[in-house]
Amino acid sequence: MPRTVRGGLENIDLTEVEREICRLPDVSVARIVADPTGRVTEVHIVAHAGKHPKQIVRDVQSVALASFGLEIDRRIVSVVQLDGDVQAHPAPDMHRPTIVGITAESSGLRSLVRVTLTRDSEEAVGYAEGSVATTARNRLVASATIDALRQLEPSAASIDVDHAQIVRVGNHDAAVVTIVFIAPPSEHVVVGSAIVRTQQDADAIARAVLDATNRRLAWGPTPPHNLEHSVAGGRFS
Repeated sequence: MPRTVRGGLENIDLTEVEREICRLPDVSVARIVADPTGRVTEVHIVAHAGKHPKQIVRDVQSVALASFGLEIDRRIVSVVQLDGDVQAHPAPDMHRPTIVGITAESSGLRSLVRVTLTRDSEEAVGYAEGSVATTARNRLVASATIDALRQLEPSAASIDVDHAQIVRVGNHDAAVVTIVFIAPPSEHVVVGSAIVRTQQDADAIARAVLDATNRRLAWGPTPPHNLEHSVAGGRFS
């Protein structure tokens, strides 16, 4: 079954795009991933060592646009360069996001949480609304953080909050967040954690979300096997 996306006024065969990208002298393997709507969400490149990964990303963009009219966002391209030992190089502009601020407003029984993240020159504000109940606060912060991540990183559309809480570890409080990476027909659950600074529970929850997602988002929705719990068919075992 052909894998196609919409480019301009015509459907584009992704296999043809991958084949054309592999004609680049430095590229040996190319894999393009699209979501069910036909939007390209990930581009994975295996290349030879030598040329800077940033230039390889530009070459990939140029081939896709010039040959097929397909625009590829540099932020969804990851490059692995092989030279004897495997060395992984994410696209250079895919720097990790950082927390700018967290605010919460209450109105009656409802609470609105805002989490602002920044990455390079981009800034995004994520929102989550829910109950003012104490038990809901941590999840709202985690959800708002993910909402902001989705604006900065397209592949974050595949993640959601599983659980968020503050736990006691020895003499310290720590935020522990589990995140679900959706990769049909499976789900992959990963965990992130962060030490709670003095009276900064919300900040720790947001940092735990980033701890769980930063490196994995840079390489796509499937986390390393030693950090995942796979759930076949979307059902927990």
